[in-house]
Amino acid sequence: MKALIINCSPVRTGATAEIVKIIADELRSRYDTKCICIDDYEFSFCRGCRACHKTASCVMSDAQVIRDVMNEFDNADIIVSVAPSYWADIPGQFKSFIDRVTPWCNTHEPHAAIKPGKKGYAVALRTGPNMPECERLIGSIEHFYGHLEIECSGHLGLTSIEYKEQVGPRRQEIIDFCGNI
Repeated sequence: MKALIINCSPVRTGATAEIVKIIADELRSRYDTKCICIDDYEFSFCRGCRACHKTASCVMSDAQVIRDVMNEFDNADIIVSVAPSYWADIPGQFKSFIDRVTPWCNTHEPHAAIKPGKKGYAVALRTGPNMPECERLIGSIEHFYGHLEIECSGHLGLTSIEYKEQVGPRRQEIIDFCGNI
């Protein structure tokens, strides 16, 4: 079985990346694991033309980039999205990706689709102590999963983490979460 772990942050070396690394290390013994960072992909914002609602594919010139990422989703059995809070929501880069995935969403017919039977997990982190903000990010990720027909199977909210050095003391909490994946 394969696991895809997504760093939904534009920062490749920060706290989010550190959490991705811990999750990948924990899952490697049970899954063929691949990590990606949303910022490794260059794509434009969705223009809202809705052509994909009729054709199940994007007409924008950079649509292949989105197809490449969706191939990673298609190849995975388990998907773990790890997102930091940017002004109480997911980072703009990840939101732009979600917008561009509309051709795969079950909100219209026809639509493209990934293979069924996938399980999705969400991890949210934020700098302050307010867990409802993490829950908002988790809600965004799980809403996205729902439209891809990925089963929401678990989530973790981590507060009071701004820098990767603050992840270490929470390592066991992350490892325990991985035990349920």
